[in-house]
Amino acid sequence: MTAPGLFSADRVAAMGSGPLYLRLRRLLEDAIAGGILREGEALPTERDIAELTELSRVTVRRAVDDLVKQGRLIRRHGSGTFVAPSVSRVEQSLSLLTSFTEDMARRGLTSRSEWLERIVAAPSPDEMMVLGLSMGDTVARLERLRIADDVPMAIERASIIGSFLPDPASVTDSLYDALGKRSARPCRATQRISARNVDEREASLLKVAPGEAALYIERVSYLPNGRVIEFTRSVYRGDAYDFVAELKIPER
Repeated sequence: MTAPGLFSADRVAAMGSGPLYLRLRRLLEDAIAGGILREGEALPTERDIAELTELSRVTVRRAVDDLVKQGRLIRRHGSGTFVAPSVSRVEQSLSLLTSFTEDMARRGLTSRSEWLERIVAAPSPDEMMVLGLSMGDTVARLERLRIADDVPMAIERASIIGSFLPDPASVTDSLYDALGKRSARPCRATQRISARNVDEREASLLKVAPGEAALYIERVSYLPNGRVIEFTRSVYRGDAYDFVAELKIPER
């Protein structure tokens, strides 16, 4: 279907009731889901869409802005607006203790991180309780955006006992590799997984709409001697991650 055929006043009207920008947004969503607008394809300019649909440019911009925030469209300065790559779902086993870097490498995905914070600070009450710290102890905090094949997948905030990681800025890639160099690589962990909705900051980082479903994961990792070494809280995109567990029937 050509752009003039897709973008018309009649097709917008056929999108049901509601504000005009929502009708146009639904039209675009359906076109992307149905493959009419393909990954990497450029949209007509907002002016052209406005003329074809007989809508105001303000209305068109609002519909496009919503889809950019959701990560379905990408704006490239000086080039235009394009259909974003689709998000492939990733499965992660709940029975293996691996880092994000290791997990993505096993799946043949290219991973990288954008650091949001790497500091040494006084522990919060939660960190003191989980990590078994006292007043005067320190904690290394590392927060980063986890990305696989250029798609934001998760926001990860790790808290490590400060004496095991006195210079968090030295961690450039895998946290577990960095801890391993100090003979402090975790050997086991417990995880608690719950459902939640992303807030404004999380939505902006993950390129989804505010309020979208996400998985919230708390991980507590242990050294071979039983001491807690890591307390990590992560927010995973609900549309990109599946956690898989193998269950066994106990012997009678």
